[in-house]
Amino acid sequence: MDIRDKKNKGYRKLKVWEKAHNFAVEIYKISKSFPREELYGLTSQIRRASFSVPVNIVEGNASNSRKEFLNFLNIANRSLVETEYLLEILLEIEMLNKDNYLKLEELRSEVAVILISFIKGVKNKG
Repeated sequence: MDIRDKKNKGYRKLKVWEKAHNFAVEIYKISKSFPREELYGLTSQIRRASFSVPVNIVEGNASNSRKEFLNFLNIANRSLVETEYLLEILLEIEMLNKDNYLKLEELRSEVAVILISFIKGVKNKG
């Protein structure tokens, strides 16, 4: 089944999840070109951090309480901040070129704005 067939169900209808998912997919695609010796180092670290963002949004969306949902959203936000640093270090050590850095940082920044807004909305709801 194509993932797009479920677009309006559950977490898939959340714009924050969609943006975070797209960011994580781009990280994965770009990190395929990283040096093989970093597969279990920085490559693994940035992949795990970036995928933690949409995964925690998904888990949080399945929560039974607003408090629990906010906890998952805060974990997603911390993972997003982690990716910010990892992108910076990857650029500095030249594992990531400037064009890819700018592309990924723009996506990360979009996710950050939407996620922070979403967190505030969930806090103020209820």
